[in-house]
Amino acid sequence: MKMKNSSFSQKRRNFLVTSAGVSGAFVLGVTVKPDLAVAVNNYGPELTHWILIDPDETVTVRIARTELGQGTFTGLAQMVAEELECDWRNVKSEYADVNMHIHRDRIFKSMSTGGSRGIRDSQDYIRKAGAAARIMLIRAAAKRWNVPESECATQNGVISNGSGKTITYGQIALSACEESIPTDISLKPLSDWTIMGTSPARFDIPEKTNGQQIYASDILLPGMLHASILQCPVWGGTLKSVDETKISSLAGIKKIVKDQSWVAVIADNWWRANEALKRLPVSWDITDNQNVSNESISKLLRTGINDESSPVAREDGNIKDAFQNAAKIVDAEYSSGYLNHATMEPQTTAALFTTERLDVWSGTQNGESTAAAAAETVGIDLKKVFVHKFHAGGGFGRRVAHQDFTKQAVKIAKSLPGTPVRLQWSREEDMRHGKYRPVSLVKLKGALDLEGNWLGWHVRQADQSIMITVRPSAIKDGVDPVNTRCFKDNPYTVSNYRNEYAMRNTHVPPGFWRAVAHTNNPFAREGFIDELAHAAKKDPYLFRRQYLQGTKDLEVLDAVAAAINWEQKNKSGFGRGIAVVDAYGSYTASAVELSVDKDKKIDIRRIVVAINCGNVVHPDSVKGQIEGGVVWALSSLMHEEINIKDGKAVESNFTDYKVLKLAETPEVEAIVMPSGDFWGGVGEPPISAIIPAVANAIFQATGERVRQMPISKLGFSFRT
Repeated sequence: MKMKNSSFSQKRRNFLVTSAGVSGAFVLGVTVKPDLAVAVNNYGPELTHWILIDPDETVTVRIARTELGQGTFTGLAQMVAEELECDWRNVKSEYADVNMHIHRDRIFKSMSTGGSRGIRDSQDYIRKAGAAARIMLIRAAAKRWNVPESECATQNGVISNGSGKTITYGQIALSACEESIPTDISLKPLSDWTIMGTSPARFDIPEKTNGQQIYASDILLPGMLHASILQCPVWGGTLKSVDETKISSLAGIKKIVKDQSWVAVIADNWWRANEALKRLPVSWDITDNQNVSNESISKLLRTGINDESSPVAREDGNIKDAFQNAAKIVDAEYSSGYLNHATMEPQTTAALFTTERLDVWSGTQNGESTAAAAAETVGIDLKKVFVHKFHAGGGFGRRVAHQDFTKQAVKIAKSLPGTPVRLQWSREEDMRHGKYRPVSLVKLKGALDLEGNWLGWHVRQADQSIMITVRPSAIKDGVDPVNTRCFKDNPYTVSNYRNEYAMRNTHVPPGFWRAVAHTNNPFAREGFIDELAHAAKKDPYLFRRQYLQGTKDLEVLDAVAAAINWEQKNKSGFGRGIAVVDAYGSYTASAVELSVDKDKKIDIRRIVVAINCGNVVHPDSVKGQIEGGVVWALSSLMHEEINIKDGKAVESNFTDYKVLKLAETPEVEAIVMPSGDFWGGVGEPPISAIIPAVANAIFQATGERVRQMPISKLGFSFRT
């Protein structure tokens, strides 16, 4: 995936350019006429609630998950088409209607897209939907021909029988819709797959590459107004006063909306709304949170690391005996800061409120959560909420559980009943009011015997809980099940182990972030295991192998070691690093070869990532997720951090919140090795092993251990 400069011709998006007053300002977008008269019970000619087949042979697959670039919009359709045995050329996807989902008792099951669950959690019922539809089509054809169903066969959307008669799916679909949905369904074995396991052209890529893809931030509704928002810069503060007279006479300004912790300006275009907001005198009531800083947060985490009574997440054997019998004890601390999602599309939602219904247009990662948040905010029956979903311009967890932007948008729209309003955060608001991956501090201590065998280890984590903010009931005995991943479920067969978790929450809002704890925790775990191997005077790869016998982790570890030629001796100034992590139901490993010069510039010569996700639906998408995972991992390792000063985020844009550049992106070698016996995730797992593998390679090249992220603070940079 070596990025090179290239020139190319790109089709312009078919923008509607709408003049906006004498200033000459204009808005680029796409006019959408919402169908507000769709009957709630008009679901179309369904073959199960997932599939529609038209007389022209078009097969429409309803997708409940959100396309975020991971390929779900295509992959889920492949699963249906495989079991349906239709002609793939006739297949298209569309988003499942959220309002229909609510009216039909959550018929599409989960609408959430997160945790690398889009394929693995949907695969069983989606495939069965395709198989059920195929049976219904056969039944209908058999009845028309007055032959046994067993004499009918299907191929590429055509049903045939032994007498030579044929009928297409489109010709028999309406009759098939009247058949009952079968429940006794057998699915195809992997050996019979013809569509799954292949890489047809994805549905989402063409419009994304030619500029025609429509996002929520492109939407223009008839008569629509635009809103920009300013939130209290110190989280937890409240709005004190606003001097509306300073902007009320400005051209295009329609209304100022105030809430407890924010103020929004509505205008006839977004530029005017945002510029007026900059001029608006606003004062805030700020609590003691204004005294919070990086330093105070570090001190808070330190109290957790020093807390001997921290809750226990996992305990095996007796670590006290292990340390008493140790010939050598190794200890270290690893730390990481807050990280923002930094989606290319800032948080954007349009809404239209009337007393009869509420319509919401959003690139949400969970249509059902968006509907629930909208209904609760304006006090309307959930069944009267209609969510219109779009592909998101980046999500990474920001648009799942936390629906703050949805609540703001519908509250703003409610202030102007009958008028659609699109709320779009500025980049500055998006950066300063994220739901950040939490800070963390991890203290690790390991015991070795005289032969360098690993006797036991002790891990104490101090960090900020995410689950306490979205699902407090998931916290058991003081332990956050998300933040302890990688430690609580580590695969190493060491007899004595104790994992403690010290929750230390701050006023800075945490949230789910791509791979979440499987970014900072593997950095600590796999870095420390490298330290143990070095202290034991053993090869880091072979040291891991000793304690991973009989696991799928070992298979991917061996694969990357072989690919990187691990046994070859390093040249001076060069280093190799390796790491292995199972995450989100899959098994991944990474091996890295790099060099570091005297100015601490890192040149990654090779980076190899292997994944066993069980089954693979679209191989090219899996490889793409590995490549994207490398970019994500290297960016967070080297550059990214939200710093806190005076109770607020310091960074406000990409000028100070650095991300990986194309020139810094190395070539990626992806090894996809599905074992075919389970279903694992793909979007997040590849990230986990990359960060520690690079850190371990830096040690091999320089002798310097990196135990904090971002490593740019240690003087490192990538060669460009």
